[in-house]
Amino acid sequence: MSKFDPFAHLNIKLNEDGTLSRLAKFPNKDANPEPAPGDPIATKDCTINNTFLRIFIPTVVLRSNSTTTTRLPIVFYLHGSSWILFDAANVAAYVTCTRHACEIPAIIIVPNCRLAPEHRIPTQYDDAVEAVLWVKQQALDPNGERWLKEYGDFSRCYLHGSGSGGNIVFNVALRVNDMDLKPLKIVGLIMNQPLFGGKQRTKSELKFATDQMMPLPVLDLIWELALPKGADRDSPYCNPTVDGPHKSKLRLLQRCLVIGFSKDPLIDRQQSFVEMLMMSGVKVDAQFDDMGFHRIELVDKRWAAALLQMVKEFILN
Repeated sequence: MSKFDPFAHLNIKLNEDGTLSRLAKFPNKDANPEPAPGDPIATKDCTINNTFLRIFIPTVVLRSNSTTTTRLPIVFYLHGSSWILFDAANVAAYVTCTRHACEIPAIIIVPNCRLAPEHRIPTQYDDAVEAVLWVKQQALDPNGERWLKEYGDFSRCYLHGSGSGGNIVFNVALRVNDMDLKPLKIVGLIMNQPLFGGKQRTKSELKFATDQMMPLPVLDLIWELALPKGADRDSPYCNPTVDGPHKSKLRLLQRCLVIGFSKDPLIDRQQSFVEMLMMSGVKVDAQFDDMGFHRIELVDKRWAAALLQMVKEFILN
């Protein structure tokens, strides 16, 4: 039997200079700031210091003639990519953010978090924080981004992410709680199957070692490529349950929605993460299902709809 190759599983090749060749060509979707009649969503890309962000807004809002349109919550969506695979313009992120923008409804902001190993953690946290500060700047600038100024509610901001994006949500929340974001106010964190790790194998990692989506050798490779050189998987970036300065900041976190599935190799870590938050006094809505697997919503439309409903209820209630 041939040896399992995590590089082949991910369809990537590591080059001699440390960069990655991504052999699978994930389709991207161009921004559409001037949508045609019938288009449900308008999008535009805005440049920030080191990268860009994409804004999603329902066209029904832009086309409303009412002067009393209810302002929409602002959701920063941190796209999952297993740290290494695709960016904010990816079609999968486009579909997810279009549904969220239209169904909640909300303004969705997707920072383009740069990819490892070319840009290792904490670059992704830096990019997301940069996007939050850019939105603060728009709120303060009389000539700031019109979609945000006219339709966004800066007092109702959320951080939302799946997989590695869930990891980014947690770490960005710890950072921005030390900053003066006024008039922005982050009121909730949404972490869908957040990607965490650690040196010691968990029972669920061993039980689902041959998981089709995220087998153990793939998990190992992802962290090897993403973590700072010299860091191990008990770095707080990877394993938030280890002791460190971040622990003193947990009590300041906003209310959280954490979603997980029992057949996910990461479920034990996600449950330990929730226990840590609750022990620190954080208000947590933990939604763990007995049947699903890692990123089930990417292949099951019913679960995609169910997850969207969980997010919508968390934001609107």
